[in-house]
Amino acid sequence: MTTIMQAITPTTHDLGEFEVRRVLPSRHRRMVGPFIFVDEFGPATLPEGPGMGVRPHPHINLATVTYLFEGAIDHRDSLGTYQTIRPGAVNLMTAGSGIVHSERSPEDMLDKPKPLFGTQTWLALPDGREEMDPAFENVAKDDLPLIEDGGAKARVIMGSLWGQTAPTTCHAETIYADILLYADGAIPIDAEADERAVMLVDGEAALDGLRLEKYLLYVIAPGAKVSLSSLSGGRAMLLGGEAFTSERHVWWNFVSSSKERIEQAKADWFEGRFPVVPGDRDEFIPLPVGQPKTVTD
Repeated sequence: MTTIMQAITPTTHDLGEFEVRRVLPSRHRRMVGPFIFVDEFGPATLPEGPGMGVRPHPHINLATVTYLFEGAIDHRDSLGTYQTIRPGAVNLMTAGSGIVHSERSPEDMLDKPKPLFGTQTWLALPDGREEMDPAFENVAKDDLPLIEDGGAKARVIMGSLWGQTAPTTCHAETIYADILLYADGAIPIDAEADERAVMLVDGEAALDGLRLEKYLLYVIAPGAKVSLSSLSGGRAMLLGGEAFTSERHVWWNFVSSSKERIEQAKADWFEGRFPVVPGDRDEFIPLPVGQPKTVTD
């Protein structure tokens, strides 16, 4: 039985002070479980100055999950949320019918070098729940289950893995975990989810003896019982969940099962009908002119 179905190479975007590597969506695969967008960024050190400055921008019909290994990001959104994201905690922002947010380096770090290393993923919302009310939650590091044995430890970010369940809200069946492997360590990868994938983000590791290349997304065959191991130590993310049977479309920051809904969101952002972000600067990311005029399938 083939263990690895696909190995997806990221598209890398050099933002000057750090790189962002995107593995989903790709032309080879659209989703893994509810995950429709997977970005990994860093490791990097932003110099003295403003650092990260992602201006207010909109989302619909999805939930964003931000998880850091190093650094800090100030999150603000149109619900009035202000939250500093710290390593090991999880930020879940459910866009639903529409939300606007910004992401910036903390102001108390402006005159210091700023480490930055982490992931941001988008989860498509399931049929019948795409237009749910927007929401935000931050689950602290110490509130997420930690599985430890002699060779590895794993933090369950979302869903149920290795007999433990994270308190993070799941709109569809979702698994997401941060796995730290020690030298000569190993951990089994749960086989219960419809779809699963692993990304090595630091060090070295192998899936059933197949050496993994850093930052590629390795999609595991359904039902395959596999083990993640490392000779010298490494860190990997496990993600996946239930397979979606209905199609999702993507355009810029919008995800939906309906092309018409995305067209409406584009018009709403252009016409200024989305809510503002309280406490943020009077600025925003405009609707991109370089994007295709129609949504992608």
